[in-house]
Amino acid sequence: MSADQTSIGEMLAATVPMVRTLNLEFLETTAERAVLRMPDQADFHNHVGGPHAGAMFTLAESASGAIVLSAFGDQLSRAVPLAVKAEIGYKKLAMGVVTATATLARPVADVVKELDAGERPEFPVHISIQREDGAVTGEMTIVWTLRPSS
Repeated sequence: MSADQTSIGEMLAATVPMVRTLNLEFLETTAERAVLRMPDQADFHNHVGGPHAGAMFTLAESASGAIVLSAFGDQLSRAVPLAVKAEIGYKKLAMGVVTATATLARPVADVVKELDAGERPEFPVHISIQREDGAVTGEMTIVWTLRPSS
């Protein structure tokens, strides 16, 4: 794990209690991709023995937050990143360890250009949730905004 991954993971763990609660692991955090893993934990299982839907939602949302911080961390002095809306689809039964991979759906430069123009840009982040065998168990899209601080 790079220093950036460690600092983003530590920052999210320090400021978002659910990251600590679910013991989320930061495997990769760059402006292009964020990958987080949630270990298999009986305390967060659902009625069929897999990770609870709410825990998977939090895993995916945390992956989206990690990529937003990686991509727009240099804008935090003038804008606050906020989730605007989210949609999740559960595709297959998740069992055991699950991993969420987040990607930005708009170029960083385009979002910053809108912010520079005094706008409040919105941008989607797509997240895929997978089991260890590679099967996609869920897909999520979160629309984020950068709300200007002033």
